[in-house]
Amino acid sequence: MEINNDIQELEKRKTKALKMGGEQKVALQHQRGYLSVRERIDLLLDSNSFFELGALAHSDVPGMEEKTPADGKIGGFGKIDDRPVAISANDVTVLAGSGGRIGHKKAIRVIEFAIDKGFPLINLGEAGGARIPDIQGSDGMSSMTISNRVGFRLRKIPMVATIAGECFGDPSWMAAMADFVVQVKGSCMAVSGPRVLEIATNEKVTNEELGGWKLHAETTGQVDRTAEDEEDCFKLVREFLSYLPSNSNEVAEVAAPDNDAILRQERLLTILPERSNQSYDICRLIKTIVDNEEIFELKPDFAPAVVTTLARIDGKSVGIIANQPSRFAGAMGPEGCDKCISFLCLCDSFNIPLIFLHDTPGFFVGKAAEEKKMPGKIMNFIQALSLVTVPKISIVVRKSYGMANCNMCGADMGADFFFAWPSADISFMGPEVAANVMVGPENLDNKDSIEMKKAIMEELKRVSTPWRAAGLFYLDDVIRPDETRDKIIKSLELTQLKNQGKSEHLLANWPTVF
Repeated sequence: MEINNDIQELEKRKTKALKMGGEQKVALQHQRGYLSVRERIDLLLDSNSFFELGALAHSDVPGMEEKTPADGKIGGFGKIDDRPVAISANDVTVLAGSGGRIGHKKAIRVIEFAIDKGFPLINLGEAGGARIPDIQGSDGMSSMTISNRVGFRLRKIPMVATIAGECFGDPSWMAAMADFVVQVKGSCMAVSGPRVLEIATNEKVTNEELGGWKLHAETTGQVDRTAEDEEDCFKLVREFLSYLPSNSNEVAEVAAPDNDAILRQERLLTILPERSNQSYDICRLIKTIVDNEEIFELKPDFAPAVVTTLARIDGKSVGIIANQPSRFAGAMGPEGCDKCISFLCLCDSFNIPLIFLHDTPGFFVGKAAEEKKMPGKIMNFIQALSLVTVPKISIVVRKSYGMANCNMCGADMGADFFFAWPSADISFMGPEVAANVMVGPENLDNKDSIEMKKAIMEELKRVSTPWRAAGLFYLDDVIRPDETRDKIIKSLELTQLKNQGKSEHLLANWPTVF
């Protein structure tokens, strides 16, 4: 009889925990256009797969026990596409999602368990920052540090963060540490909210100005994708994880190959414009090469002169870095360097081979670029590239000038295979600019100089073709455009024979945001 009473007490407590902050708070969350935390977990995970820890936890502050179900933090494990994942999620219906000591303790436990056992961690963010008075005082602050064990994760597992509603403090820290961040439009991610800012600094700002999706997607680059709503957000999370292994000791699962891909490779024979200075969309080229014409771009609205995208070729996950001639002629600036480094770290840490597609006139130069430390950004890129140990295949499609040729994994930059299309144009700078320099600006209008410039340009164009580099074996081969996919598949087979092409993970401790 006594055990039945105990079970009834257990069910009563569990039922209360599942109600979160109560019906009114949940209804208010719905009125704001957002799901409750438990609805989010149900929508994200495979059906009935959630295994919760600490559902009966509550605040350790006397008198707050009944007001803090789960202490405002839901944590546990579940499955996505039948693969285990860890979940840590803020419950905004409990004291505005503010972080308490016990909820913080639960989150650390889930994170450490995921790292130790080797499966992805997903943080579902919506919170108002740390809870006051819990974190106040020397004892409060000391009991709620982020833990150096969290910062020392060494990219052993993929970390994902979602941003919905107002995300201040903890959700922002988790996003800044994550490999992949999705922000729902209408949400805000910042260190502190507008109200705290106004009190502390007298600065008046809206949520959108402070940390809206346009700021982070286009200016800071701190989010990788934006979502129209939470359903779209979780679809993106599931898709991203499908390209990655569960941890750094594994390789991504192989999907069914695209057997019809061979039928569309002829497109590559006519994909380049007739004029060398005419723009085109490199994504059309990429989609022709990859399986099912499907790509998964990261940071598509940030530094758009370069494309960083996950895809599959012959069923295997690959990472592609490609210059985008339709944006700034494919000339990367300092933000583009940061974008590429972030992508190199992701692919190298999780054993995803890299493919580089060149079509760039060089780096973006000028006063604005120098103010953003352009030389340092370029060399950071070079240092990161030098530490990449996954297979690398580099292909010059059209232009590849100057230092950008090096950063795109050109000759002697560590590519396992370096190919070029017959259309390749490889040199220090464009023929016309180089000819102007050689003739001298003071002679450009001189009749004899005009003829001289024309002759110089013709010679520079001749030596910039791939034949000279191929003849001296700086290139492994010059290939037909419609052979590109086949060459990549065969190259990947050779480079992945040893240890499945796994990395040495030399970029595992590179900062997530820099």
